[in-house]
Amino acid sequence: MSKSAPIVAELGRPETPEETAARKAEFSKNYRASQNFRNLIAALLVTLAVVAVVIFAVPRGERASETKIDVSAIAADVETTMGSPAVVPELDDFWRVNAAELQGGATVVWNITVAPAAENERGFIRIAQAFDDDSSWAPQMLNGTAATDTTRIGGLEWDVYSLGRDTEDNVSYAIGTQAGDDYILLYGSRSADSTAELAESLIPQINVIAEAS
Repeated sequence: MSKSAPIVAELGRPETPEETAARKAEFSKNYRASQNFRNLIAALLVTLAVVAVVIFAVPRGERASETKIDVSAIAADVETTMGSPAVVPELDDFWRVNAAELQGGATVVWNITVAPAAENERGFIRIAQAFDDDSSWAPQMLNGTAATDTTRIGGLEWDVYSLGRDTEDNVSYAIGTQAGDDYILLYGSRSADSTAELAESLIPQINVIAEAS
């Protein structure tokens, strides 16, 4: 025996099949809408929780630690390999070391790249020691540019190379000097004064290299 349709108070009579289907459809629509709203609120709460963790759990005001390059240790290996002294810049807080490596080739080169430690300072300088070579080697590192002048820094005569700003590797200025059998070249994008200041700090070591040759 089939169940009779419920009497709707507003109508005073049983629902028609069409009215029953419409009522159920409306109920389902409202239920889904309420579920979507609840899901949205839950998602917002989760997002706020994650943001709170990021804000309160992660330390602020500290830069990520940078791996420091031990130039002295690498230079000691270079000296063992080459059997002669390697230049090791004694840098103050203005500079940081970005790279230090022995590069092979027709001329073996001990190359150190330094840059200002402060974020508001720009540029870099490479300190290159070419073992058993002279100034004829330098143009290989400077897009074929030869010395255009000389200057005296720390009692030594230095070759001056002016390249301008349009070089492929952004090298605009360089100076170099002979250190016994080796040639020391400083080249990069810093000013002539900044490069000269770094060169002067290397004079004691350059003299040691010259005396050891």
